[in-house]
Amino acid sequence: MRAVVTRFLGVSAVLLSVMIAASAQERPAPQAPNDPRVGLKPGFSDAGQAARNMRLVATLPKPEGFFDPKSPAGEPTPPESTGRGGRGGAPTPEGAPPAAAGAAQPPSGTPPAEGTPQPPGRGAPPGGGGGGGLNFANSDLAFSGTHMFIGNFSGFNTYDIENARKPQRIASVVCPGGQGDVSIYGNLLFMSVEQTRGRIDCGTQGVQAPVSAERFRGVRIFDITDLNKPKQVAAVQTCRGSHTHTLVTDPKDKANIYVYGSGTGGVRSGEELTGCSGLDPKEDPNTALYSIDVIKVPLASPEKAEIVNRPRIFADLNTGNIAALLSAGDERAAARPTTQCHDITVFPEIGLAAGACAGNGLLLDISDPVHPVRLDFASDKNFAYWHSATFNNDGTKVIFTDEWGGGTRPRCRATDPPTWGADAVFDIVDKKLRFGGYFKIPAPQTEQENCVAHNGSIVPVPGRDIMVQAWYQGGVSVFDFSDSAHPFEVAYFDRGPISAKDLYTGGYWSAYWYNGHIYGSEIARGIDIFELTPSDYLTKNEIDAATLVRYTEFNAQEQPRVTWPANFIVARAYLDQLTRSKAIAPARATALKTALDRAEGDHPSRAAIDQLDTLANDLEKDAAAARDRDADRLRSLAATIKGRTAKLRG
Repeated sequence: MRAVVTRFLGVSAVLLSVMIAASAQERPAPQAPNDPRVGLKPGFSDAGQAARNMRLVATLPKPEGFFDPKSPAGEPTPPESTGRGGRGGAPTPEGAPPAAAGAAQPPSGTPPAEGTPQPPGRGAPPGGGGGGGLNFANSDLAFSGTHMFIGNFSGFNTYDIENARKPQRIASVVCPGGQGDVSIYGNLLFMSVEQTRGRIDCGTQGVQAPVSAERFRGVRIFDITDLNKPKQVAAVQTCRGSHTHTLVTDPKDKANIYVYGSGTGGVRSGEELTGCSGLDPKEDPNTALYSIDVIKVPLASPEKAEIVNRPRIFADLNTGNIAALLSAGDERAAARPTTQCHDITVFPEIGLAAGACAGNGLLLDISDPVHPVRLDFASDKNFAYWHSATFNNDGTKVIFTDEWGGGTRPRCRATDPPTWGADAVFDIVDKKLRFGGYFKIPAPQTEQENCVAHNGSIVPVPGRDIMVQAWYQGGVSVFDFSDSAHPFEVAYFDRGPISAKDLYTGGYWSAYWYNGHIYGSEIARGIDIFELTPSDYLTKNEIDAATLVRYTEFNAQEQPRVTWPANFIVARAYLDQLTRSKAIAPARATALKTALDRAEGDHPSRAAIDQLDTLANDLEKDAAAARDRDADRLRSLAATIKGRTAKLRG
């Protein structure tokens, strides 16, 4: 959650910027006719609701201690000082000309120095830390077994979700410091801390002194063996704090887990933490800018966690210049050096990571997690701030989000371009990023609703690339990006604005699929849980096939490769897709449906099994003549059928 501008050096990046700019016209997004999301009744606890192809099955308010009783919704957001909404972290005053392209600019993502006064209504709480309107905000989610963990700028809460329709809170941990993003590995919970009010002892009194040994900014580690009594076992201090973090497993190293820490706060004083410097690399080559933190955590002794590398992933590998990457500046803001990553998503099974790094999107080789290597990067004149990343299941695509406005501003209005504050879909070809297309929710939101693309995850439907995503007060959207150039919405849920008069920071921080349900972290209100419902866009068979996937742990920034069992539910899902795309002859589809029905159960006849094998062979022949995704679906359907018949014969 943050706003800034960015761009890039290098021939490939320049060409990519030109390609993207040429392919996207900056015009308001087309409005869906009679979209029920438009004109919803405002209200904090009684806002109007609209849903399509998904239903709300449970909702829980925040527990005591995680909201201000005097102002449960938080504080109103102060007005902007720029007419266009500002593409960067330092908005241009109303009517002022944009900065000259060659003018000196602060690095992309550079926040105010510590101690800088905050705007009215967003002041720091006692003890410092800034962001008063977010000090009780819900943040990210993580899952383990039948438990959900929800971070908050003031700590975290644990819920039992064995019955998703009746979630039960187990425990609350008050430990201020923001953002409070959480991840889970075994009996360890990791938590990001960036605000200057954070204390090593989790105290609520904050830290008054500008330099203090009591201050904590970095990654906390809790032992959650006893969910009712989490115990902090380590606190790894970092120079910029931890805005977000990512767990990284190494198949070759079972004794340790690694953490990529992404800090976006001001660099703390070297007097407070030895070795910290916020100087330009020309003045100090060991500056804390232009890097991420790699933390090694021994699983047998997590208290020994320590930083083992600060890789210079923005460097020019030929010249050694660590500040080589620039944002794609335009007439609204000049290009700026990229100094940080906001979020990094890893896919350990394929050895890749995608870094959403303020001014650029990065593709990284993480085969050696301690020493990630940049493979490629992208820049985009339409992107104000590269915020987060999500791979598809086979690692051939990655979605980057643009958090234009920092998540606290209305960026889904009818007048806002559909390519700003949106998702950008990239294909990964020969370990290079190739732009595909954009997606943004089609329903315009009001001036009282902060709205922009935010955190989401894959919905594991076999044969398709589908994502569920949070859009703050724009609600939750489920969309298909199987065709990178033409993503489209499948389902949604939305509420009216928190207030009819004022803008409050609220809505969904994260929306993730986990074991058959969608879980939404609502910044101001609490938690919502949803189910998908069948439609022309997503059949019951496809939803049932996705529900077969059972995670034992889930951290959205550490993507696992999903595999589906060889059973007839999955087969029917593929068959529905082939029927929808008209890639299978009606007679063949009918024969398959009949054969699948005949072979249902644990003891079908030998004739029924033989018929399915024959049809599977025919599908393989059809696949040879088909193209692209339909060919893949035909082969997958054949393999699924043969996998199931082999078990039935055995």
